[in-house]
Amino acid sequence: MTHDDTIGAADDGTERASEIDDITSSMPRPAPGAAPAPRRVPGGTGDGDIADIDDIDELVGGGASAPDFSDVDVEALLGEREEYRAMAQRVQADFDNYRRRMQTQSQADADRATGRLAEALLPVLDAAEAAYLRHPDEVGPLLNQMLVELKKQGLELVNLDGAPFDPEVAEAVAHEPAGGGEPVVAEVLRSGYLWKGKVLRAAMVKTTD
Repeated sequence: MTHDDTIGAADDGTERASEIDDITSSMPRPAPGAAPAPRRVPGGTGDGDIADIDDIDELVGGGASAPDFSDVDVEALLGEREEYRAMAQRVQADFDNYRRRMQTQSQADADRATGRLAEALLPVLDAAEAAYLRHPDEVGPLLNQMLVELKKQGLELVNLDGAPFDPEVAEAVAHEPAGGGEPVVAEVLRSGYLWKGKVLRAAMVKTTD
């Protein structure tokens, strides 16, 4: 470094010091020989919010103590929890039973409604059977198709030709004696029908033995 460079560096230092003096000249300065101002701590309890020894101890770790659970009855709490759990299970079981009951009732209501419709169709089927006896070739295919579709919905023709007489599904309106054995159906005078497996209308038959 040359002599000129040394002089330039000294001049730069003097300029920076002058700038600092200009900035700090507006700040309050302590009187000569006065002690430095104490540091202020937010939340302090001393005069003027100045931190004192008690404030520092509280900030460091002397704050609120941990909660005391020594008086809590753990067994009682566990018992209450079990009671609430049992109550919730009973409520859930009651709701499940109610839902199943409503589903069963809805299905029963629907079956009754369609059963009334099926019963209203019986005179139509009787007329179709009478027409079949007169014109079997023309009416037979249509009647068979009707019976097939109605069976899918739950309406079923009871087939009793030559079957043992069953008073649950048939009503004997005539009897022709024969060998004295168990009565059987000799002739179906009016067809009987089942709805969902239950007798909707008993058949009218003539029996023989």
